[in-house]
Amino acid sequence: MASQLQIQGDESVLLRVTHSNMKSFSPEIRFSLQMSVEAVKDKLWKKCGTSVNSMSLELYDETGAKISVLSDNARPLGFYSPLDGYRLHVIDLDPASVTSGGWLEDTSLVEKYTISEEAYEKLGGTFRKFKETLPPKQQPGQESTISDSNNREDLCTNIKIGDRCEVEPGERRGTVKFVGQAETLAPGFWVGVQFDEPVGKHDGMVKGRRYFDCPPLHGAMVRPDKVKIGDYPEKDPFEDEEI
Repeated sequence: MASQLQIQGDESVLLRVTHSNMKSFSPEIRFSLQMSVEAVKDKLWKKCGTSVNSMSLELYDETGAKISVLSDNARPLGFYSPLDGYRLHVIDLDPASVTSGGWLEDTSLVEKYTISEEAYEKLGGTFRKFKETLPPKQQPGQESTISDSNNREDLCTNIKIGDRCEVEPGERRGTVKFVGQAETLAPGFWVGVQFDEPVGKHDGMVKGRRYFDCPPLHGAMVRPDKVKIGDYPEKDPFEDEEI
């Protein structure tokens, strides 16, 4: 009876999500209690990369005690009586999963593309070849760079950590996590953004330097002219879901 009462109406619950293969993955996600377990898995697949068919879910209370295993894909989430603050643990059963072996958290495991100096010189249309065609006064790194840097600094005065934003291209929404110069990137001012969805490139660490913390593939460093500050709510998590 309690489970049936809990899923009446359009109620939702805020759960902390952890993953068997990713130590730094621990977002808080809101779920409708009317969602089926299969719909919950589909929503989590978009967040962490584990496929629905390879995913097993366990529910833990605030003390860390296991409440249940969400084994019936057809049942609504509310059947298992989750409460705000409970933890939903994702277990990836696929040994060949993209999440296994730390690939999504440690970029040093990814094989980098390299090219010899000799091979690069033989290529056409490279930036080096382009620079050789420019007159000396038009070489990058002179007056235009100073002007661009000042302009980006001015833009940053209206951007603050914690602001909600939308980033071009793609109208990706997120939260500002860093504003300033980034030594490991190009000169000038940058804005670090944590996207609501895994559409970024990293977890806030860029070229060995950590600028902010966020879940894997949710972070990006962008120029301030690509950032629009405003009251951008997180896109409706239930808009494409069938209950």
